Parts: sequence; structure tokens; C-alpha cells
Amino acid sequence: MTDRSVIHDTFSIERTYPAAPSRVFAAFASRQAKDAWGDTGDIEPASGAAGIAEFDFRPGGRERFGSEYGGKTYRYDALYYDIVPDQRIVYSYEMYADDARISVSVATIEFAKSGDGTVLTWTEQGAYLDGIDGPEAPALRQEGTAEMLDGLTKYLAAQTS
Repeated sequence: MTDRSVIHDTFSIERTYPAAPSRVFAAFASRQAKDAWGDTGDIEPASGAAGIAEFDFRPGGRERFGSEYGGKTYRYDALYYDIVPDQRIVYSYEMYADDARISVSVATIEFAKSGDGTVLTWTEQGAYLDGIDGPEAPALRQEGTAEMLDGLTKYLAAQTS
């Protein structure tokens, strides 16, 4: 029998963007925008059933995609629970490596007006399962999220140019 384990972790990342909350929120609400800033550039789309992509940005809607990285197929499967335009997004998501579920997370993204810009607060609570992603999984998830938010900074700057 395989040993089962779980690592629980919560992280929060705050960023300030020189754009109105409506512009920052819109970058999450559009598949084209999210694909542009969320792409870290070092992954390839998955093939077959794992590569099926879906983006239905509404409460009860799903977001799914798969990618190939380091000889493994990774899948992301999210369900949106709460969307308040220009203010908040709450969703849960599962991550898979090949066919093994590696984590289940709840993420809350808050958008607050600050002067002429927006303070974005990303809070994520994760359960990392059975050591599949290793003991560094929580730190890697936070690092990956920060990298995506750096991409959002570049995306928003390019949109005003």
C-alpha cells in the first residue's frame, strides 16, 4: 500500500498595478488576455484528451487546460464559484501530473482601487497530495503564481503602449 500524505499551505501575494480595477479584472475575464499574460513560455500544450481547453468565466463555469513539461502531462481543472466584476474572483482547482491528482486549491483574487491604480491580493489555500510534487510543492506554487503576476504586469504595460 502506498503511503498517503497531505501538505497544507496558504500564501498571499499582493501587487499594485497602474491600471483601474476594471482593466486588471478584464485580464482575468478574457481567455485571450489570460493566455497572453499567464504563459510562462516554457511549457507546451498537451496532446489528446489532456489538451482539451475550456474557458467559461462565470459562476459555475470551468477553466481547463493541459500542458507538457519535463516529460509529464499536467492538467489544470478549475471551477469558478464567485465573481464580482472589478472586485473579486473565487475558484477552486485541481492539478494533475499524468493521471495523479497532485493538489486541490482554493484561490481568492481581490481587486481594490488605490489612487489611479489597483491593489491585487491573491490568496491561495492548497492541499498538496501524497508528496507527488515533492516537499517543495507549496513554495513552487507560490513562485509560479508570482511569475504569472509578473506576466500580468508586462501585459498591462503593453496594453497602454
